[in-house]
Amino acid sequence: MFHEHMRARLSNKEYLNWIKAGQCLCILARGLQPFIDCEMRHFHADLLNHNTLLRRPCESFCRPSGNKLLEACRFCSEWQTTILAHHRQPQNTVNWDNCSPVSWRTDHWEVAKAFMPRGQGKVRGADQFDASALLNLINSCDWFHSVAPKPVREINVAVWNEQNVIRYRNELMHSSDFLVSDTWIKHYDSALRNFILLFRNVVPMRRAEQQIKQMLQADLSIHVHGLDQTDSDDIVTDFVHEINADSIVQWEAELLQQRLQEVLEETDQTSALSAEELKILESFFEANKDLGVRFSSQLQNMNLLRKSP
Repeated sequence: MFHEHMRARLSNKEYLNWIKAGQCLCILARGLQPFIDCEMRHFHADLLNHNTLLRRPCESFCRPSGNKLLEACRFCSEWQTTILAHHRQPQNTVNWDNCSPVSWRTDHWEVAKAFMPRGQGKVRGADQFDASALLNLINSCDWFHSVAPKPVREINVAVWNEQNVIRYRNELMHSSDFLVSDTWIKHYDSALRNFILLFRNVVPMRRAEQQIKQMLQADLSIHVHGLDQTDSDDIVTDFVHEINADSIVQWEAELLQQRLQEVLEETDQTSALSAEELKILESFFEANKDLGVRFSSQLQNMNLLRKSP
């Protein structure tokens, strides 16, 4: 029924650039996950070894109220103090509502989430965290600046992190029209390559580097025609061979879902999105009726938040 909207959308090169760039973030996250999981296990064990109070269970089922951790028991308070001591920007907002304090003693990821952006409360396990969460963890937790691969320790991590990969990620996810230019993609590619070089000794990151290179070089428009014709002689690598029209549509849906979730959080918590940005988003979904139907509940919630006083 909405086949024409999908075809028109996926024939736009700048829109396909947006999808490709988003998929690169997923590849990057998969490359980082094993390394970060291992390091957070070591970090958690190190904290427990150096402070016996952290080994004691919570006394009163402590949990955040909003984004505050108030009236915590003495053991959860000790965890809170310890986390802040290892936070590179403790003066910034620490998202305590990401965490379940009762699990700090036993779950290294519950500790890790205190160093991540908001919205991680329901996330469990290394393979569920996206690139933004993992990049912010590396940037915020001082453990990584003592144990990370040597090149990371030799440069100003805040510069390459915040001004490069995280900045490009935020530009991508805050593109209200979901379009990015070829020039932007070239700069993005350079930022990703420079970041991955810092982890050249991490095997999954070497694999991620190759997959990101193939993704950015792939002509997704070839595979869009796979809506009618699925095979192409232009497919030259195993990774690219796995791409088909269905996978592109799935990447699109996942990226849009993530963007709409961020819109809801931003509008609910900070009212950061302007009326103009919301109008552009609405116009996009009105013009692409298949997506408007697919994401109707999120769009309805977004409108309710915008109209609320």
